[in-house]
Amino acid sequence: MNDSTSWMMTAGGIAALLALLAWIGDRRRMRRRDMDRVGFMPWTPIFFWSLLAAVLLLGLGGRALLGG
Repeated sequence: MNDSTSWMMTAGGIAALLALLAWIGDRRRMRRRDMDRVGFMPWTPIFFWSLLAAVLLLGLGGRALLGG
């Protein structure tokens, strides 16, 4: 495993963890009891972009790891 592969896999893992955190935050926001208490975090775009980054980085890292 070379340096760029490990960098992509690490960044992809961090992006996947961020996507999981954003998914949990969005789910909590949608199921809140008091509808007047709105949050300020845009959880849906954070989830979308971090999941996209995770898929791309882990896919490219896995491809390089397997020798493609």
